[in-house]
Amino acid sequence: MPGPAESEDGKMGGTAGFFRSRWHGAVSLDRLFWRDLVVVGTAINVASSVVALVLLGLKLPLAVVLAVHFAPVPYNIFLTLAVWRVAEKAGGAKASLMMLGSALWLILVVVV
Repeated sequence: MPGPAESEDGKMGGTAGFFRSRWHGAVSLDRLFWRDLVVVGTAINVASSVVALVLLGLKLPLAVVLAVHFAPVPYNIFLTLAVWRVAEKAGGAKASLMMLGSALWLILVVVV
């Protein structure tokens, strides 16, 4: 019988399945780095920053603006660590470059 995050065919589903599959390396390094981290992660951070700027323009308290701006940080850290875990298992120059890229990406999205 499948677990709570698995469907009948054994594939991970739902939010728990999303995080579990990335943490345990069930997703390819290319997909994890390029789609999840670079494309989706960056889009989430840009959207969060835009909403924070709108809230700032509406003169909401700075604490609310900062909370919205920094809300994606735990997700960013998760994605970066997931890339590192999968890259360590994969090995090679490409994996090392993706580890470096994910660390630089994390610094960039947290600072900007």
